Amino acid sequence: MRRIYETDPWLMPFKDAIDARHERIWQTLRHIAGDGALKDAVNNHMYYGLHRCDDGGWVFREFAPNASKIYVIGDFNNWKRTDAYALSPLGNGNWELKIPEMFLHHGDLFKLYMEWPGGGGERLPSYATRLVQDDVTKVFSAQVWAPKKPYVWKHGHAGKRPHPFIYECHIGMAAEKEKVGSFEEFRRDVLPRIKKLGYDTIQIMALQEHPYYGSFGYQVSNFFALSSRFGTPEEFKALVDDAHGKGLAVVMDIVHSHSVDNVLEGLSEFDGTDHLYFYSGDRGRHPAWGSRCFDYGKDETRYYLLSNVKYWMEEYHIDGFRFDGVTSMLYWDHGLGKDFGNYSLYFDGGVDEDAVIYLSLATRLVKELNPNGFTIAEDVSGMAGLAAPFQAFGVGFDFRMSMGVADHWIKWIKERSDEQWSMGEIWWELTNKRADEKTISYAECHDQAMVGDKTIIFRLMDKEMYFAMNKSSENGIVDRGIALHKLIRLVTAATAGDGYLNFMGNEFGHPEWIDFPREGNGWSFKYARRQWSLADNGLLRYGDLRNFDEEMVHLLRSEKVLSAAPELLTADQQKEILIFRRKNLIFALNFSPAGSVADYGFSAPEGEWVNALDSDQFRFNGFGRLKDGEHHFAVPERCPNGNQAYDHKLMIYLPARCAMVLKKVK
Repeated sequence: MRRIYETDPWLMPFKDAIDARHERIWQTLRHIAGDGALKDAVNNHMYYGLHRCDDGGWVFREFAPNASKIYVIGDFNNWKRTDAYALSPLGNGNWELKIPEMFLHHGDLFKLYMEWPGGGGERLPSYATRLVQDDVTKVFSAQVWAPKKPYVWKHGHAGKRPHPFIYECHIGMAAEKEKVGSFEEFRRDVLPRIKKLGYDTIQIMALQEHPYYGSFGYQVSNFFALSSRFGTPEEFKALVDDAHGKGLAVVMDIVHSHSVDNVLEGLSEFDGTDHLYFYSGDRGRHPAWGSRCFDYGKDETRYYLLSNVKYWMEEYHIDGFRFDGVTSMLYWDHGLGKDFGNYSLYFDGGVDEDAVIYLSLATRLVKELNPNGFTIAEDVSGMAGLAAPFQAFGVGFDFRMSMGVADHWIKWIKERSDEQWSMGEIWWELTNKRADEKTISYAECHDQAMVGDKTIIFRLMDKEMYFAMNKSSENGIVDRGIALHKLIRLVTAATAGDGYLNFMGNEFGHPEWIDFPREGNGWSFKYARRQWSLADNGLLRYGDLRNFDEEMVHLLRSEKVLSAAPELLTADQQKEILIFRRKNLIFALNFSPAGSVADYGFSAPEGEWVNALDSDQFRFNGFGRLKDGEHHFAVPERCPNGNQAYDHKLMIYLPARCAMVLKKVK
């Protein structure tokens, strides 16, 4: 396999740095795994924490090098520190307590009380896999979780995903009622919707326990604990199992970029020091997020986080991970205020090379555990090689998020009128991707829906959404918004690098923003839910947007369009028409607000083409100006308009603010 600096000449000046980085990863891998597999060397979760013994009793172990005394306190000893529940030191920072079977039961609550030189306090076990929060005091406790009937898996993994169509979702806000939704409600009510829409992968946020619900799950306190606010481990396993049975892969948003600063809930100052898993001092505190920054160069941290990856894959049959905040991990300054305008920033000493090593090991571990497993990097810096194979001297992610696409849509909508949109610029920004890396494109994800920002549909319509989304109304602003919403999503999905993502509800233009319960909104759930009934109501336009998204996704998947590169046929700025080909489909989009064109000719491959999808159909809340299923024939005539690689011409009628997808039938 060719190395990344052999396929990209701009990387050749950094050959030595890339070679050195690759060697450091190899050396660390050998340090951890020796000559064996990495998956066999990272088993901290099987040693630390609470476990059953062969004799039916229990053993609890903890890692706390600075502790001088550790007690387990809980329901079983009236929350008192007693010698009977004191852990014994084993050396090297390890502590252990064996508990007879009769003294510990499923559902019991417990914590640690830890003493260290000069102080002490309550702590939650660092490897706790089950936590619950008291409804009144809001205090978290660990919980013994050992049901008599363990979950029995019915389905295997969903299989390989070379070109995933991802439905990004949040369990808690997936319910329509103003409350926290549950795993069971999501499994019952939302999974069938996702399956019908045609997406083949779900990406679930906020699974790791987090004390503040409004953090969207990105301020993690307990990395091995499934958030109990959504239900039980068995209920989540049933959700994953059902998803696999429906052919859906399950990707988890995993947060290894930082940890909450909370002392009572998290790892911060766990054993009385600030550097057990984190950098000490200022380097260990994130200046923008107010959280703790991991020291990826410490063996304790590497084993902790790699074991965490293995735990989620083995315990819950997760198919892969989207690693959150990768940019923050990679750079000492967390990428704050950088434009990453040249390659030197990836190799100039501003990179935390230990973070690069950790991420490469994590991606390797996923593949060892499941050859079809995959990883996605949320990185805004564009670090070269991040999503290139390790064999090519890359870091090893399978995909990176194409984060600039969503930013450009906001810019174009916000700063320019329709007439100022550049077809060449749209094409360039949507297709300009590294040839040696795979990407996931999206018009908007959860980020664009957060309070203080606006979704695409809200930017296009604003307050008119509140008054004119019923089909009987006549409103030019809403008509424009409906039309452009379909065009934007189609062109983004059809030009996607290797995968496409949609945040739940955005396919039907879910109104307003996302605002989790907080003091500033009276702890309201009004904006932290999904109003599925809007799309189900046949009198509103939302359902028509959903119908378009459904047919679009099914067509793109059935034709396997993402398995070939998009090819520009014409970018006509004067008429605001963009036409391109991908495999056996031609996508023709007219962004003009008023300029419908008849008999528009462009260079195209020979053959017979049929109108397989167009955004103007009545069932998509269009005006029915095109004939569904109409056939078009490429004639042997060279056309000056468009790609001169073809000596045939297609003629089409393309109404204003309309998109047509032609499928080759002969």
